[in-house]
Amino acid sequence: MSKQLVCLVEFSELYNTLFEIKDVFSFNICHFEKTEDFLKELKIENSKYLNSLVILDPTKDTLLLNKNDILDIDNYPLKIDKLLSLINTRLIKQKYKFQSAFDIKGYMLNLNSRIMSNKTTELKLTEREIDIILYLKSQDQPQSVQKLQTNVWKYSFDDLETHTVETHIYRLRKKINNSFKDENFIISYEKGYKI
Repeated sequence: MSKQLVCLVEFSELYNTLFEIKDVFSFNICHFEKTEDFLKELKIENSKYLNSLVILDPTKDTLLLNKNDILDIDNYPLKIDKLLSLINTRLIKQKYKFQSAFDIKGYMLNLNSRIMSNKTTELKLTEREIDIILYLKSQDQPQSVQKLQTNVWKYSFDDLETHTVETHIYRLRKKINNSFKDENFIISYEKGYKI
């Protein structure tokens, strides 16, 4: 999963300060000069900001956002380590909440507990199985064994035995079919696999 994003809206001074030390963060930062620009971007690229945190200049109006997505900074002066602690704490909470409910083909996938479920059944998955599902779900086209090796296993084609990916996919499909009676969750095509 990619790094979470912290958006600073109409808060140039803070952005400039954080930008100087951005390499030490476990998150990415971005800046919007105007609230209107942020709202416009949010409408166009909503999924990009789903798991992000917004920091507003406290003198500006509150955006029409979920309060949990906004970090209000109203106690000044604030030491940078205290600010980073506040940001990291909020991002951890958001990530946990964000990962607790993915809807994939009518199933709920909880990344925190690694459970895939429907209304009546739960299935415990391994971390690798979760990685496979998330990768296939993020792709529009069927993914070849080579692409799965590179993007899920992080190996080049020569580094991993070719049957490793196929065996994992076979076992995952069987596991899902046994629990949910669904043979079409992961579909096998001539060019690869797709959800």
